[in-house]
Amino acid sequence: MFDTIISGATIVNAGGEVRGDVTIRGGRIAGILSPGEAVEARSVVDAEGCHLLPGLVDAHVHLREPGLTHKENFDSGTRAAALGGVTTVLDMPTDDPWTETSEQLAAKMQMAKQRIHVDVGFQAVISQDIGLLDGLLDLRPVSLELFTADVPDAFLFDSIDAVSQIVRRLAGCDTLIGISPGDQSILVGSGVRNHVGDIAAFLESRPPLAEASGVARAILAAAGTNARIHVRQVNSALGMSTWRRLRDMADATVETTPQNFFFTDVQYQTAGAKLKGSPPFRTPIDVEALRAALSGGLIDIVSTDHAPHSPAEKAAAYAAFADIPGGMPGLQTLLATMLRLVEERVIGLCDLVRMCSFNPAARFGLRRSKGVIAEGFDADIVVLDRRRPSWITNGQQVSRAGYTPFDGWSVPGTLAHVFLRGQEIVRDGKIISERRGSVVTRES
Repeated sequence: MFDTIISGATIVNAGGEVRGDVTIRGGRIAGILSPGEAVEARSVVDAEGCHLLPGLVDAHVHLREPGLTHKENFDSGTRAAALGGVTTVLDMPTDDPWTETSEQLAAKMQMAKQRIHVDVGFQAVISQDIGLLDGLLDLRPVSLELFTADVPDAFLFDSIDAVSQIVRRLAGCDTLIGISPGDQSILVGSGVRNHVGDIAAFLESRPPLAEASGVARAILAAAGTNARIHVRQVNSALGMSTWRRLRDMADATVETTPQNFFFTDVQYQTAGAKLKGSPPFRTPIDVEALRAALSGGLIDIVSTDHAPHSPAEKAAAYAAFADIPGGMPGLQTLLATMLRLVEERVIGLCDLVRMCSFNPAARFGLRRSKGVIAEGFDADIVVLDRRRPSWITNGQQVSRAGYTPFDGWSVPGTLAHVFLRGQEIVRDGKIISERRGSVVTRES
C-alpha cells in the first residue's frame, strides 16, 4: 500500500509533460502510474486538471542567520519558501559572522535543525585563509562562494590571478565554486570620480562593464581546469553577451533573478530603497536582452537572491543611495513571477522546471534526490492549478522584510498544495505542517 497518491494531474519535468498518477511511499516517489490505475493508498489527493511540478530549488538565498535575525531567520525565511512552492533553499554564507570555517558551518547546520519548514543546503565562503578549505569540504556544503568585488578584504579576490589561484586549488575537488562577478577596480575608480552619492553614482559604480569583466575572469580562470564554477547574478546585455561567447571554455553555469526580467533603473525614481540591490537594475534594452537569453536557453538557473532587510532599515535616511542596504525578498514569489513569464510566452512550464528545479538541484550536488518527479526521488511536489488566477500582495508576505516588489501583480495560477518528502506542508496558501525541513548536503 502507498502512503499517498496524487491523481489526475499533468506531471511537468524539465524534459516534458505527461499525464499520470504519482505514488508516494516513505517520503519518496514510488512510481508514476497510468491515470486512474487502481491501487490502494492511505490518502488520495485529487489533482484533476492541475499540473505537478518538482518542488523549486532556490540556489541563492540569504536567510540571515546567525547574527542578522532582525532581517530574517530560519523560521520566517523557510516559511516564505514553503508558501511559494520552494521546497529546497540553498543559503548563502554572508551572515554575521560570514560562514568561513568548518566550525561555523557545522554550528549553522545544527542551528537550523528542527527550525526549518523546507530543506536547506548551506554554502560557505572562501576567505584569504586557504587552509580552511579542507575542513569546509569535509562537511559537504552545496558550494563554496568566491567574491570578486564589494566585500570585506578578508573575502575579496579582486584580480584574475587571485581568482585563478583559488579555482586551480579547488580543481578536482568534489565541489561547485560560486563566483559573484564584479570588478573592484571600477568600483574604486567610480568612488574617486563621483562623490555625489545619488542614484546615477550608484549605477556608475557597478556598470555592465564591471559585470562583463567579472564574468570573463571567472570563465577564463576556470578554462583548462576541471573546476566547476557557477556565475552568480548576471543582468546586463554586455554581461550576457560575454557569457554567450565564453561559456564553452569551462565547466560553467550562470544565473539571474526574476526581478531582472521586470524592473529597470527608471523605477529607482519611484520605488527607491525597496528596489535597491546589487547588481543594480539596468535599462529596458538590457531587460529585453536578458529575456531573449532566457527564451534562447542561455540562462541555466533562475534564483531569487532573497536578501531581506527590516522595514526600518529600508525606510531610514542615508547620506548616499549606495548606503541603503541592498537586497529585497523573493522566496515567496519565485514561482509566481516565473509563471508570469510563462503567461507572456517568454518560457514554457518545462523551462521553468529546468531553471528553477532540475538545474539547480543537479548543479549544486542534489541530482539524485531533488528537481525531478520520478521514481526514487524525494516527493517534493507542487500542485499548481492554472485555472484559478491569484494575486501577490504585501499582506501575504511572511518574510521579515514586510513587503514584496511585486505587490498587486496577478498570477496565472494558484498553488493548491505543496509536498515535502511526501508530507503535505501547504494547502491553499496556508502552512498545515510545521517545520518538517531537513539540512541537506552535497551528495557524494
